[in-house]
Amino acid sequence: MEGLSGFLIAALALAGSPGPATLSLAAAGTAFGTRRAVSYLVGIVLGMVVVMAITAAGLVGLVLALPAATPVVTVAVTGYFLWLAWRIATAPPLADVAGERQPPRFAGGFGLSLINPKGYAAMAALFSGFILVRERLHLDIALKIVVLTLLIAIVNVAWLLSGALLTRFFRDPRTNRIVNIAFAIALLASVVLALLA
Repeated sequence: MEGLSGFLIAALALAGSPGPATLSLAAAGTAFGTRRAVSYLVGIVLGMVVVMAITAAGLVGLVLALPAATPVVTVAVTGYFLWLAWRIATAPPLADVAGERQPPRFAGGFGLSLINPKGYAAMAALFSGFILVRERLHLDIALKIVVLTLLIAIVNVAWLLSGALLTRFFRDPRTNRIVNIAFAIALLASVVLALLA
């Protein structure tokens, strides 16, 4: 298990840094609380397992090798994240509709992971840059998926809880609007950075 410590450090840096999934979890925690956003969290984590499998199988490289695929994928991803940022920015203040708004669901989290450019870039770097088990490719891939799934789950729970801890500060409509817009801008900035990387 050589390389495990370096793999863990790199994985923590890549999975824990602000990105579309982590920022949307913090926003969901702020807007809906931890309990109501759990299915969204589970969707994000399980979606990342699929992203890991796709990356490990080399399918991302095959799709992006097609000349017309990259612009189509980029437009689709950008459109989804613009819509998500708009939903976050225009969400009504917590005091106005405390229990009426629908929290993000499992399918939204799962879908977000599948189109998250940061997720694919991070998994490609981790799967190609580290070897945990030499000369046993299947075991190496399986170990990476298990370790990354646990780490991603822990990191995402932390982001969700951090957002939920902020909820009590955002009952004021003006403060809530500022925070929603800040989350939306941060989400868009993270997508731009991921697309430029």
